[in-house]
Amino acid sequence: MQHYIGLMSGTSLDGVDAVLAACAPDGALQVLDHAFAPFEPALRAELLALNTPGENELHRAALAANGVARAYAELTQALTLRHPTLTIRALGAHGQTVRHRPGEFDGSGYTTQLLNASLLAELCGIGVVADLRSRDVAAGGQGAPLVPAFHQAVFAGRCEAVLNIGGISNVSLLGAAPGAAPRGFDCGPGNCLMDAWISQHRGLPYDADGAWAAQGQVLPGLLTRLLDEPFFLLPPPRSTGRDLFNPDWLQAHLTALAPPAAPEDVQATLLDLTALSIAQALLTHGGTGGRLVVCGGGALNGRLMQRLAEALPGWTLQPSDALGLPAMQVEAAAFAWLAMRHCEGLAGNLPAVTGARGPRILGAWHPA
Repeated sequence: MQHYIGLMSGTSLDGVDAVLAACAPDGALQVLDHAFAPFEPALRAELLALNTPGENELHRAALAANGVARAYAELTQALTLRHPTLTIRALGAHGQTVRHRPGEFDGSGYTTQLLNASLLAELCGIGVVADLRSRDVAAGGQGAPLVPAFHQAVFAGRCEAVLNIGGISNVSLLGAAPGAAPRGFDCGPGNCLMDAWISQHRGLPYDADGAWAAQGQVLPGLLTRLLDEPFFLLPPPRSTGRDLFNPDWLQAHLTALAPPAAPEDVQATLLDLTALSIAQALLTHGGTGGRLVVCGGGALNGRLMQRLAEALPGWTLQPSDALGLPAMQVEAAAFAWLAMRHCEGLAGNLPAVTGARGPRILGAWHPA
């Protein structure tokens, strides 16, 4: 096996996860080390602002892409300093998604992940595989989710489905054995709306363990309005992001409430929106029961996991830690694995998942 570093900053915008992993084309993978660092507040604020149209976007996006590269480089250097005898074949670097509009406008659409991959290669002296979603979009796909193939390689035979709850939630429906074809799709909001709401009202980056949501009461009328979003009825392949599920989308529904709701009641409702939209998607497309492995930041939210378990009585929920890969390492490990696929000349997408016209080698190579 050869060594790769996977670098992931997801829709939650909490920061960067980096893993050092040994990977092989046959699907074997071992995570050797992990590091995390939050984004600097100014960079996080700018990345969040760039999710919506604004003044001087090209200039600001270019500088933010440099900032993401430097954040990635710091974690890469931390890992390589801890393992000085290892040779790193490549970095699999996701970048920070600020727009995701596949298939829209001109029939092709686009997906944009901010990252100056050339600067990252210069800073680290290691080749970089970046822009991992665009080729799938160019081939008519959604560009997401990309993790089902990785979930199949790592978890097949040990569970029936893998649920990632980051800023957006996505599910992988696994085949019965390694090599069988998985399916997968985005479910809807994960933590993004809850994080935005608690940041607005309490100045906190996230609702630790769902404690604030647990203090509120679910608002049935608001929940019904939110669940009426047409996205939830779309058949796979489907993907989404902050382009749809953002504070403006929420505010448009809140304006219909009279009298205005208590903030903790809105938080409780948003938590239920995440849980019920996931449950609806899984029950519609994935069957009525089995073992569901959960990863991403949402796996650490005890209240959310409780509501998921209540909404999915036929499913047994476990964090991915139970299968040997901690919940906060799974996505970064997936991008180390996708870098390996690129370097080996192997397709990284699954057309049955994304809707692309066929298998494609994902990513652009930036040599050291």
